[in-house]
Amino acid sequence: MVQAMITLEEHQDRVLTIIKGKYGLKNKSDAINFVIEKFESEFLEPELKPEFVKRIQKIEKRGKFIHYKSIEDLRKDVENA
Repeated sequence: MVQAMITLEEHQDRVLTIIKGKYGLKNKSDAINFVIEKFESEFLEPELKPEFVKRIQKIEKRGKFIHYKSIEDLRKDVENA
């Protein structure tokens, strides 16, 4: 675990106190961790691999609806796209 000493303005400190109380967190460190986790997925969302995007685009070009007789047929179609 990394420890850090941070400087907060009065308003930022109040916001952390509100988050701490609203979500029942033990301390401001937990509040900071909560905010980081909350926004992590928003800013660090992984992108799709280009190969996967190309496969899906190929499948979409064929049309909206395709009927498959089995899961194996679907799997073959996706793997060979």
